[in-house]
Amino acid sequence: MTTIRSTKELALMREAGKIVAECHALLAENIRPGVQTKQLDRLVEDWILKRGAKPSFKGHHGFPGSICVAINDVICHGFPTEVPLEEGDIVTLDVGAQYQGYHGDSGWTYTIGEVAPEVDRLLKVGLESLHRGIEQIRPENRIGDIGWAIQSYAEAEGYGVVREFTGHAVGQNLWEEPPIPHFGLPHTGPKIQAGMVLAVEPMITAGNWRARVDADGWTARTVDGSLCVQYEHTIAVTEEGYEILTKL
Repeated sequence: MTTIRSTKELALMREAGKIVAECHALLAENIRPGVQTKQLDRLVEDWILKRGAKPSFKGHHGFPGSICVAINDVICHGFPTEVPLEEGDIVTLDVGAQYQGYHGDSGWTYTIGEVAPEVDRLLKVGLESLHRGIEQIRPENRIGDIGWAIQSYAEAEGYGVVREFTGHAVGQNLWEEPPIPHFGLPHTGPKIQAGMVLAVEPMITAGNWRARVDADGWTARTVDGSLCVQYEHTIAVTEEGYEILTKL
């Protein structure tokens, strides 16, 4: 069931989104070759707690970290570890914060030092895919319009669009109805309505779009070992269009 948020709820979600955006600003300042993702996890958790919020992910269905970590061929839901990041890696760091009962959620792909030109192109297409999806968010459009905008662009550029994991509505629960696929047909799916809050998070691969899950039951990777990038914002639907909640 789609939930329409009140003005008061949206104000709380705006604050949750701001806290998440602050975490990404901290990550951008501290990410570098040699840093451990467990160190980044502690940095994020400390900031979220300092801001009077709670990490959304820690303990969620047993997840052990405050951030999800996806390095190179990992699509999503990887654990923070003590393995240092290396020059040339790419890593998606997904952050969630719960503020007074409401969640904000945003993931971003970071480069570790210099990356090859083909990797840089994948990053740019991934980010543009997010933007194209967001541009479809306005009342009376449908959820399928978001996925179609992402899929038609990314595939035309020669990349894969992950199907097994989707975006979602956000609110008092981290994942709410409806799901937001990053593929599909235009003019299909539920209508987008003012007051909805959606997390759009396309996962774009350099090769096959299919995923496999590690023995830990969480870490999802590309089946062919190809790189994957992901960019995500939490977005409130307004009468005029949209408002991105997870940026400063």
